[in-house]
Amino acid sequence: MVTYDSGRRVYHLGKVLSGPSYKPDENNELMNQREVRWEAQVRRDVLTVPTKNTLGAIQTLFLLSDSTRDELLALAKGKPAKVEEETEQEPEQDESQLLNEIRSQSREFIKDRISQLDPYELQDLVAGLLRAMNYKARIASPGPDHGVDILASPDGFGLEQPRIMVEVKHRKETMGAQEIRTFLGGRHKDDKGLYVSTGGFTKDARYEADRASIPLTLMDLDQLVDAVLDHYEAMDTEAKVLLPLVKIYWPAS
Repeated sequence: MVTYDSGRRVYHLGKVLSGPSYKPDENNELMNQREVRWEAQVRRDVLTVPTKNTLGAIQTLFLLSDSTRDELLALAKGKPAKVEEETEQEPEQDESQLLNEIRSQSREFIKDRISQLDPYELQDLVAGLLRAMNYKARIASPGPDHGVDILASPDGFGLEQPRIMVEVKHRKETMGAQEIRTFLGGRHKDDKGLYVSTGGFTKDARYEADRASIPLTLMDLDQLVDAVLDHYEAMDTEAKVLLPLVKIYWPAS
């Protein structure tokens, strides 16, 4: 059994321990349940391209190919995987199911591309997003930034409100409460805060942001993708070069 945690970009591998049981009171959407013992995790970043394409975001139930199964099991044991060329035919899907699968896979491919950027390129992408939202963004010089990677404001100098102080962390680890407190420590009462972390945030970090003395938004990788897709058309060429996307048309129902 394999399932995907899109927030952490991790595939969980487990063994099914029971047959289906009907539990309508526990989950209104997933009433037929099986007991599973989760035994291993494999990060999406270490998978080969064919396996990434096969797995996508796992939004539907399907049988893994032998090569995909062997690669996941090998990586779970810390071994390199030899992936055979895929020859099996994919089962037919109706249009709505196929569209949902394409959408979910495209999001994962976009997240793959963002994850491949280096930390400075990610700062440039976030700055491009803010410019597309009608802010003028100034990126801090390389070196100690005192908790601020980007300053965004209407005038670009931070003299006009709102003045948004942005911290960008391009790491696999989740940001905790201490990192949020450190970021908030240098802020003025009229500042607004944006903390971007591709590794996500712990529950304590989100609690710390909720009780902050200034407005603070935490943005993980999924939320960054949402914002980029919402404003991509307005992003400048420099930002689009970092994340080139194409529009795909689909027949309307």
